[in-house]
Amino acid sequence: MLSLPQDIYNEIISHAKKTYPHECCGALIGKGKKVAMVRSMENINKDRANDRYEINPKELLKIEKEASSNGLEVIGFYHSHPDHPDRPSGFDRERAWPFYSYTIISVQNGKDISVKSWTFEDEKEPFTEEEVRVS
Repeated sequence: MLSLPQDIYNEIISHAKKTYPHECCGALIGKGKKVAMVRSMENINKDRANDRYEINPKELLKIEKEASSNGLEVIGFYHSHPDHPDRPSGFDRERAWPFYSYTIISVQNGKDISVKSWTFEDEKEPFTEEEVRVS
């Protein structure tokens, strides 16, 4: 189960709506499966920003260092799916790393929102949905 404080949940929803019709992305920072903070990140995939996201490795390294200095770690990532379901695409699976949480925000027509999170433990496994608890 991924635990998200209400203010952080609101922050990622706002980010997804703001970047619509393009995909947003960001890092989930915390301990275990409890998110303590998020950092929005630039989607560097300019050619297909409407249906793909790509994270700048240098930006991720900076975020990892910041998290570590606060006794935290990057525990996953979030991104939006403009006008598509909150399920991982084949591209999402190809780029994913085991044990991380991948939270997907579906934004329909710039308004309606649904959120699901996904994870896997072995490279050969498909994603499995994990419960998201907002508190």
